[in-house]
Amino acid sequence: MIIRNYLNAEYKFGSSHKGKGEVKSVRLYDNKDFDTALRFFYYTEIPPQASIGYHTHGQDEEVYVIMEGRGRMTVNGEVREVGPGDVLLNKPGWSHGLENHTDAPLRLLVFEAALPAVE
Repeated sequence: MIIRNYLNAEYKFGSSHKGKGEVKSVRLYDNKDFDTALRFFYYTEIPPQASIGYHTHGQDEEVYVIMEGRGRMTVNGEVREVGPGDVLLNKPGWSHGLENHTDAPLRLLVFEAALPAVE
């Protein structure tokens, strides 16, 4: 059994994909922990007026699970308000970013899986 607690974890603070401000995050699991194509599993907090910068993915899929707070998600140029309970899928080759435009923290889980190599 492998259990990690994001509430008691040692957080890192820094820019995420050249977004605004500093994001608080902890990588709970990475590819060496998985026996599948999963690459990582993060707990992330985006403080008020900060963001995960708009960026493009390669051969992977990424999922954001909004746990608390509100934000503006941009996917392939389309902007949408997101909040608790929203689960966002970012497909291979898509571009996306997430901005916290509110006065409260935005808390989410992020995980990514690699796609098999195309032959």
